[in-house]
Amino acid sequence: MPKQTVAVLVILFFLPVVFLLFLYPAKHNYDPLQVVDAQVAELQFFNTGTPEQVLLNDHITILGFFGTNPLDYAIAASNLKELVYDKFKGFKNFQIVIVLPKGSEAETEALKNEINNYEDMRFWHYTYGTPSDIQTVFNSLAVRKSLDKDLSTSHVFIIDKDMKQRGRLDDRTEKDINKNIPIFPLYDYDCIEVAEIKNKMSDDLRILFTEYRQKRKGEFDSTTRRENNLKTNK
Repeated sequence: MPKQTVAVLVILFFLPVVFLLFLYPAKHNYDPLQVVDAQVAELQFFNTGTPEQVLLNDHITILGFFGTNPLDYAIAASNLKELVYDKFKGFKNFQIVIVLPKGSEAETEALKNEINNYEDMRFWHYTYGTPSDIQTVFNSLAVRKSLDKDLSTSHVFIIDKDMKQRGRLDDRTEKDINKNIPIFPLYDYDCIEVAEIKNKMSDDLRILFTEYRQKRKGEFDSTTRRENNLKTNK
């Protein structure tokens, strides 16, 4: 066998091994997604218009509020579907839940027709409640802005299996920290801002799924660099 061929085979064999060796020391070297609110209200008083009841408990949920005119949020819903739902719909216990006031069912059907595109939407749910019940759920969240008058917002929230809201207590970049910019959190994600959904939210969901996967294997380490940064920069 020619020496050049042998060299190529050796490189092809050892290159993946070297790559894995570089990854191995960093196996647990990531920031778990932080709890920003300890208890989100359950959706027990809501209904989907079918015998199926949608609940937050024991699910990883993206929770949204599209109000009395959900079709106004067609762009936000489309961004959420293409950039988040299509990526994560195969993960166990993942769901997207959109909370709406009773009476918005007809316009919700129009929104479904706008974004479904004949794809598998089994893990995307719409559930309906009274204005009071919607406000109760929203008030149980850590938020950056209030609901609009029609009980809507383009911001969505990550809720874990224990009904805790996840996000970032310190959303500063290393550049921000070096400039001594005061700490600011990230409680929710604006579906109109493609970069925020595509980058921050997608990354945060991957981190959360990694956490649960490691917990199942007994490998989860809750120590985080972000917590250390918080202590250092107080």
